[in-house]
Amino acid sequence: MDDCHVVCGWQDLAMRFLSTAVVLSLMHAGILLAAPVIPGLNGNHPLDEAKTGHLLIEELRCAACHEVPVATTMKLAPDLSEAGSRLDLDYLKRYLEDPHKVHPGTTMPDVLGGLPDAEKAKVSESISHYLMSLTSEEVQVKAMTGDAKLGHEIFHEIGCISCHVPQRKNSKRGKSLGHIGGKYQQGALARFLLDPLKVRPSGRMPNMNLSSSEASALEAFLGGKAGKPAKPDAKLVALGKANFEKYDCVACHTMGNAEAAKGPKLQNFDLKRGCFTSKGANYQLSDDQAKAIALALEKPVFFSDEARIEMKLTQLNCIACHTRDDFGGVAEEIDEFFHTTEEALGDAARIPPPLTKIGGKLKPEWLNKVLYDGLSVRPYMKTRMPQFGRTALEGLPEVLAKIDKLPQVDLPPPNRQEQPMVRNGGHLLLGTDGLNCISCHNYNGKESPGMKGYDLILTYQRLQPGWFYEFMKNPAKHRPGIIMPNYWPDGKAVQTEIMGGDTHEQLRSLWHQFSLGRSARDPKGLQSKPNKLEVNDKVRIYRGRSRVAGFRGLAVGFPGGLNYAFNLENGALSAIWKGEYLTANWRSQGAGDFNPSERPIQLAQDVAFLRPKDSGLKWPLKPVMTKENPVNPDPLYPKNLGYAFRGYALGKNGNPTLRYLCGEIAIEDRFEVKSEKILKRSFDFDAKKSGVLHFRALTGQIISESGGVFKTADLRLTLGSEVETVLRSIGVDGEQELLMKIPLGPEKNTYSIDYEILR
Repeated sequence: MDDCHVVCGWQDLAMRFLSTAVVLSLMHAGILLAAPVIPGLNGNHPLDEAKTGHLLIEELRCAACHEVPVATTMKLAPDLSEAGSRLDLDYLKRYLEDPHKVHPGTTMPDVLGGLPDAEKAKVSESISHYLMSLTSEEVQVKAMTGDAKLGHEIFHEIGCISCHVPQRKNSKRGKSLGHIGGKYQQGALARFLLDPLKVRPSGRMPNMNLSSSEASALEAFLGGKAGKPAKPDAKLVALGKANFEKYDCVACHTMGNAEAAKGPKLQNFDLKRGCFTSKGANYQLSDDQAKAIALALEKPVFFSDEARIEMKLTQLNCIACHTRDDFGGVAEEIDEFFHTTEEALGDAARIPPPLTKIGGKLKPEWLNKVLYDGLSVRPYMKTRMPQFGRTALEGLPEVLAKIDKLPQVDLPPPNRQEQPMVRNGGHLLLGTDGLNCISCHNYNGKESPGMKGYDLILTYQRLQPGWFYEFMKNPAKHRPGIIMPNYWPDGKAVQTEIMGGDTHEQLRSLWHQFSLGRSARDPKGLQSKPNKLEVNDKVRIYRGRSRVAGFRGLAVGFPGGLNYAFNLENGALSAIWKGEYLTANWRSQGAGDFNPSERPIQLAQDVAFLRPKDSGLKWPLKPVMTKENPVNPDPLYPKNLGYAFRGYALGKNGNPTLRYLCGEIAIEDRFEVKSEKILKRSFDFDAKKSGVLHFRALTGQIISESGGVFKTADLRLTLGSEVETVLRSIGVDGEQELLMKIPLGPEKNTYSIDYEILR
């Protein structure tokens, strides 16, 4: 029932009312407990008094009960369809009985305010039982153990303090969370924090992209209730449902086919009763709020496109973290909570960037990714970009692009004759022989040898050329306090030896360099430090070149430390190892090279399955290339032997099932962890008709231990089915190969092998 909001649409809401003096005289007939808190109005917002009143009219959902002269797009109030699966019965009763006392600053009116105390208690109890009856079988209530200390850290670092009162501060600027402790059932607060837009589609509580452990930690810090849901009384449920409709809760909260009772038109509203008094359903408005609303009601309020932007940024409280023109910005009292992992980069690394001309700065597709998908290019900044949802943001990217237009700058790609010079110029400028940009910026997925600033290779994808051009000529003008030097003061290049010292050509060459994306060469001085990849609680896969898996390698890591690599080009299990997963380098296009982090057990990378006619007396080996002979002598090697890769499907926990062909035989190949050192490999064969398939299971110095068990010094194979095996010599030093002759019928056939690491 908390935070009832009217939708902030982009339509104009023009309203005329009685005089301000009349409204104010009626406002103070009673005692105000706590005025509604709209966080954006407590900061450095750009709205005048009339526009502030208009925002309050929308945020307090006046149009939910009253007809307005101009159509307005209404946002949804909190969804109560599963209220019984998350809220506490006692809390609901207390809150409905006196919302402003239980949750000071709430934007929900005291809808039962005009009732005698005894009747109010009965009505609130019945409605609370009705709401507790609204549950979902899909919601699984589990006790969640969170780290309160971690929750404290998260709350004060990711941006919660932008809208809520910091727990270490006395402040009137944000929404209080003192009521949270008794509000939710066990685990329900954490579930809400993981997907708040499901319950509150208005977006005033955004999705902060929390992990399950972070949500659980916040619940522990905020005092989430560790109790079980109370069983509602059937008689009270029926009465509560009737009261829910009677007292017009359905005006804000959709519930079945119930229709809201509409109040009088705003033009004819009697200000001697109702929401403007303390005797009826009231909001406990402050003097300033009452005055602003009265002013908005007194005369029409029309909005320009720029005013619409200002309204939206205030409603969503974007201005708590961002500036735009001369409004917004981090308040002094919460500045200490904005942190970064790169302190040397200054405030630009810890304070979110300005929104001035943001529609002219970011390309439309990138702006959408930021607003709708929460995309971030500043991993060093601990404050997170909230996701408000499409309902809250609808129309904002378009109006920003319309208003924030910048002068066009022509940075055309070089023609064939210019290309070597332009490409070389950008490459030189970025490196240590030029402007040394890589001393402070990551580049192309590789870390800077110094400070780890924003990855420059994303510049072309993100920025519009006009903004890039003007920013580079004077960074401090666009980002006051930035530590980035001005390499083109007054439009003149500091570096005069590259591109003839021509400012325009230097900036053009940089723009072209960024346009190359992942194919761009590394600038001089950039460290090519491998990225260490780890496996957490899900199976992790990575594709790229590898010395252990060939040109088209796939690495799969399981939680617990077992890993394997597969050569997708030839269809062979090529390496197994235990321990840490792998390191990866970005090179050219694609994911990049990878190598196991531990010493792997190397297996053959030749085609693994053959039809009998192809296996012969000697297994056909993959072509070998050397520096002297770098050209593949047999590029159709796997294809000519019947192999064709058909992709893979991800199953439980992200585990891939590999799919490939050997002639007309379709094979599905998957691995599972059987024990600490054993991987179980299972094959499904779809042969359509009976036949035999030859599988080269192992090479090296092989010992046959017993029926179906073979080993080398590092690896033991246990065959899961009785099949004919052949152990034959393949060279000097006792090298052998183990072949399996797998009989296949017309139905699907399944075989398995266990791979046990012996070291």
